[in-house]
Amino acid sequence: MPIDWLALGAAALSGIFGGLHCALMCGGIATGIAASATPSPPLRTAVLSNLGRVLGYTLAGALVGALGAGLLGLWRLPNLALAMRMAVGAVLLLVALRLLDQRGRLAFVNRPGAALWQWLAPLHRRLLPANTPWRQLAAGMLWGWLPCGLSATLLAAAWLSADALQGGLIMAAFGMGTWLVMLPLTWSGARLTRHLAHPTMRRSAAALIAAAGLLTLSAPWLTQVPALHAALSALGCRTL
Repeated sequence: MPIDWLALGAAALSGIFGGLHCALMCGGIATGIAASATPSPPLRTAVLSNLGRVLGYTLAGALVGALGAGLLGLWRLPNLALAMRMAVGAVLLLVALRLLDQRGRLAFVNRPGAALWQWLAPLHRRLLPANTPWRQLAAGMLWGWLPCGLSATLLAAAWLSADALQGGLIMAAFGMGTWLVMLPLTWSGARLTRHLAHPTMRRSAAALIAAAGLLTLSAPWLTQVPALHAALSALGCRTL
């Protein structure tokens, strides 16, 4: 299966420029893990807990991607694969809108994961204090399942990719993008969040992600143009 670099790039940008959102949603957990880890080295705690968080994202992406592949194989409806591919583009447009959503109009996207976190939260608390490497990694993995509208939106793209590897890579790219803010926040607090929260930066990132979404959405028609077909193939875009 060719890797869809366009979708992965959009996922990584979502993580980088969604840094302020991540800090607001996860700042308490990040600082809580760091505080409970004393006297464990702060940098090790930050790296392992955030590595665990990315692993949690990746596992979730692989699971929903496999589920999408299973549904695609089970139903075998004409044009279903094409529709799911186009839906990935629509989801990327939603991600771009979330980066521009300063008033919480899209907060409803958080709701599906809230019930899951109510079940996982007691287990997460049992891992505190996260004063050993394994506890830090495990606490980070559960942290990755915290209901978050941005990660949930990317998870929908992972599901619609209908492939376990691609789904896992989408969520891994998103998770690694969030490291730019979340690693220093977990370690010592991040001044970087203020820079990435600048309206011009957020609008630029949203425009790039929206462009990726539109390109993904229109790929089936663009491939009818030979020059564009070659360009899309070079990006690894699956046109089905």
